[in-house]
Amino acid sequence: MSVELSFHGGVERVTGSCFLLKAGGLKILVDCGLFQGGPECDELNYSGFAFDPKDIDCLLLTHGHLDHCGRIPLLAKRGFRGKVVTTSATADIARVVLMDTAHINEEDYAQWKKIMGRRGEAAREPLYTTLEAQDAMGLFDPRAEYGKALALNERVSATFRDAGHILRASFIEVDVKGGPRLLRGSFFRATWGTPESPSSATPRPRPRPTRW
Repeated sequence: MSVELSFHGGVERVTGSCFLLKAGGLKILVDCGLFQGGPECDELNYSGFAFDPKDIDCLLLTHGHLDHCGRIPLLAKRGFRGKVVTTSATADIARVVLMDTAHINEEDYAQWKKIMGRRGEAAREPLYTTLEAQDAMGLFDPRAEYGKALALNERVSATFRDAGHILRASFIEVDVKGGPRLLRGSFFRATWGTPESPSSATPRPRPRPTRW
């Protein structure tokens, strides 16, 4: 069975977490975060995705920090219509984060529209609006629970586990039936918290990562 993993953020820089896994007949995104930093990050955020959002079947969201969820409204704006599978607490956090970001986008646009207008130039449209962020939230499917495998189709399942980073942050185990041994017990993760993190109900030993 063919399996392909590509990296679309969170590699050459810390922010912009986004991975694309093609396996078991599915195209699965893990996270779709905002690039944060200088002007070059603004250009990365506005640039097109290296894949067609319309082709993505589902998105697995590890947690609600902006650099992991911040481009989900843009993904939806450009055609994504799958489900954003995550924990209920992460969905709640992401709603606050995305709506606040959209509001800031709109405020910045209004300010730059005045400045650029005086120069006879047009300001760049917001990355996404509050209405577009609300539309994206309608795609969220907060049914993930720690330790319970979710079937994404008949061949692929995902299991969310406690990462102890922020409330209900997760690392995600992906299993592909009949796939290479590489994907049995491999995982994507949020930033780790400490074993004593108050967001972890029960501190657990951290699994050894699969070597790619």
